[in-house]
This record gives sequence, C-alpha cells and structure tokens, in this order.
Amino acid sequence: MPHIQIDYSPNLEPRLDVAGLCRALRDAAVATGVLPLAGLRLRATACTHVVIADGNPDHAFLDISLRLRAGRSPEAKAQATAQIFAAAEAFCADLLATSSFMLSFELREIDPALSPKTSSIRRYLPGETK
Repeated sequence: MPHIQIDYSPNLEPRLDVAGLCRALRDAAVATGVLPLAGLRLRATACTHVVIADGNPDHAFLDISLRLRAGRSPEAKAQATAQIFAAAEAFCADLLATSSFMLSFELREIDPALSPKTSSIRRYLPGETK
C-alpha cells in the first residue's frame, strides 16, 4: 500500500511535467521490486502558499514522501529510496541545472496495526492473482 505524495511550489507547473514525473516515479517504484503496483498510489499537490529561503519568487521546491507498511528490510527500504530518488533527480535534472530548485525525498513506515486497509483493485489489474 505504498503512497507517494509530491508537494511542490506552484511556480514549477510551467517548468515541469508533473504528470510525467508521477508516471516516472511510479515506474521507478515498481522497478525496485519492493513496492507492488496494485497498492501504489501517487498524487501531486501544488502548495497554495509558500515561502522558500529568502522569499525570492524564482526559488522552487519539490518534496516527495513515500509512506509504506512496515515489514521490509532496511536494505530494501534503502534500495527503494535510492532508486526512486535517482529517478526524480533524473527527471528534474534540467531544473537542477538551470534554476534555484530544491528536491527532497523521505520514506516513512506505517504501523499496520494503526492503518487498516481494504481494496478490490487487484481484481481489475491484468496478471494480478492476489
């Protein structure tokens, strides 16, 4: 049940294909072999009110948060973090090279005892049997 939440400064919209970034992060997450496609949810939200560093309106940020249920090894979580962040860096490479831009990522575990879930999506995904 991995959730990837992207928060970003609204001044990125004319400079970054946010929907394309969502697809790239989904693909990177699945490629880790650690995060199942059937449970993956990505969303991106432009933050309405932002102040970045000294307040210069040209500054921009994009923060990626990955929440997932506990149970994966520290190595698997480190691998997933590295792979997904590398995909984000590659997607945002032009921004990083040409503008004042901050990119960040954080992985957090969810306690399964405190986060009940139910889903019927696997019945609607080709090739899924669970």
